[in-house]
Amino acid sequence: MTDTPARLLKLLSLLQTPREWPGGELAERLDVSPRTIRRDIDRLRDLGYPVEASRGSVGGYRLVAGAALPPLVLDDEEAVAIAVGLRAGAGHAIEGVDEASVRALAKLEQVLPSRLRHRVSALQNATVPLTRGDGATIDPRTLTTLASAATGQERLRFSYRSGDGTETKRQVEPYRLVSTGRRWYLVAYDLLREDWRTFRVDRVSEPFATGARFTARPLPVEGGESGAEDAARFFARSMAGRLPELRLDVRFAAPAEFVAARLPPTLGVPEPEPGALEPGSGPEPGSGPDAEAGCRLRSSCTDSLEWVALRLALVECEFTVEGPPELVAYVESLGARLTRAASPGR
Repeated sequence: MTDTPARLLKLLSLLQTPREWPGGELAERLDVSPRTIRRDIDRLRDLGYPVEASRGSVGGYRLVAGAALPPLVLDDEEAVAIAVGLRAGAGHAIEGVDEASVRALAKLEQVLPSRLRHRVSALQNATVPLTRGDGATIDPRTLTTLASAATGQERLRFSYRSGDGTETKRQVEPYRLVSTGRRWYLVAYDLLREDWRTFRVDRVSEPFATGARFTARPLPVEGGESGAEDAARFFARSMAGRLPELRLDVRFAAPAEFVAARLPPTLGVPEPEPGALEPGSGPEPGSGPDAEAGCRLRSSCTDSLEWVALRLALVECEFTVEGPPELVAYVESLGARLTRAASPGR
């Protein structure tokens, strides 16, 4: 192989396989001399790839972790697997899958050959994901279009359906995507309304990057350290102004660590409170967390009653809702409905 750039890419692809490669085997694979392999290894090191060499009859070369992440070389199967995984996570707003993964998906799909893009779409269309909660599903292509436009500071056009079903056309300067764990939102400057807006991404359709570039405007928030933090602060403030606030007061018959690991961060952090439930109201001995090591959740959120009630039930321990009254009433109604469902005809 006489084409040096192509040979370096092939060599890099081999080294990214987690094993040690003898120099002779690399030379045979690339149809060059061991001396050429040594020179190519030096070139890769100059480019920032940390390649270690070991001496001896069984020695060879291997790629190790360095101080920074160098560009990766993926084969067809690896690229398809990563794209499918990112699409699945991004499309359902799974907790922990945030704007960074959408940016990664946008970069990957931009360079995927058409044959691989077809394979990714075919695999996703043939897969039925199981999701928890009531988060709306989103076409990953919508997310990648929004993320690419925000990163490249390119104006967007799209159709938007409001909560009452009204359809409007929007032209915006996208700023950031925000994930709440259940839904994706776009923070953007609306050019027609001349003001900042937040858009639920599952209500966005037919997004189109116009090609017109813009200089990002500063968000009307104070104290932000980065664009992402500014966007999160602006989003929280805008949501607080439009959604009713629930002031939660819930006692759990389980340690705070146990409960916190099973609650989404948006519902707050429980605090230890020994004896959080009355004696006898916790789980039976040996059936779950110790009721004497209880905790209490006091926080505020703007989620729906239905979603909060379901997330409390998924904690898998006894709990008592002290407030707000509307949540107490809903949990009582839900409990009665579930009891009837489990005992039909009684």
